[in-house]
Amino acid sequence: MTSQPKPQLYSFWRSSAAFRVRIALNLKGMDYEVLPVHLNKNGGDQHSESYGSKNPNRLVPLLDDGKNHLHQSLAIIEYLEELQATPPLLPKSLIDRAWVRSLAFDIASDIHPIDNLRVLRYLVKQLGVSAQAKDTWYQHWITVGLASLEKRLSTDKRVGRFVYGDEPGLADICLVPQLFNALSAKIDVSTYPTLIRILNECMKLPAFIDASWEKQIDAEGSNPVIPPQE
Repeated sequence: MTSQPKPQLYSFWRSSAAFRVRIALNLKGMDYEVLPVHLNKNGGDQHSESYGSKNPNRLVPLLDDGKNHLHQSLAIIEYLEELQATPPLLPKSLIDRAWVRSLAFDIASDIHPIDNLRVLRYLVKQLGVSAQAKDTWYQHWITVGLASLEKRLSTDKRVGRFVYGDEPGLADICLVPQLFNALSAKIDVSTYPTLIRILNECMKLPAFIDASWEKQIDAEGSNPVIPPQE
């Protein structure tokens, strides 16, 4: 009997989107191989013809399951959820699933894209924005997004040890990489105690630890310092 090949994840150690998929794969207990795509060196591996032929948008992550190339982190995670139901990454309740997805999209659609590496590069290289103005842009949109999340999660009864209840799921998968970015950028996170508490809970779990920056085979730095939960 021929064994199924391991899924291959094209990833970059600091990519928030790739980080999400690594966490999801780990939570599901799926064995996979990471294929690094360096987004900075030599103009970026993502611009090579070999990678572009697999993923025309030239972003990471990309999941190759041996038959298909799947892109977009949330689509990949939903695919993994449907492929393997346990442990679940979404609640059973229809309205709670929608709520969790809305939080995930708050991060993946509203915060992350306008602070993405290629956006910041365009601001500097094509529009001539100064490094200081670029950093102001970056910090503004992250703080706006995190403040909204803190307001929602600090008062919602569905929040437990993690964003939804006492098991990690889709919203946590999106939240942790975004908080890594905020901490790395030296953003003051003291006004987000709920988010930092959840981050600390997540970073007790091997699935999150093993997906983190410093654990990657292409890592060029360490995890940001995470403040202790109050």
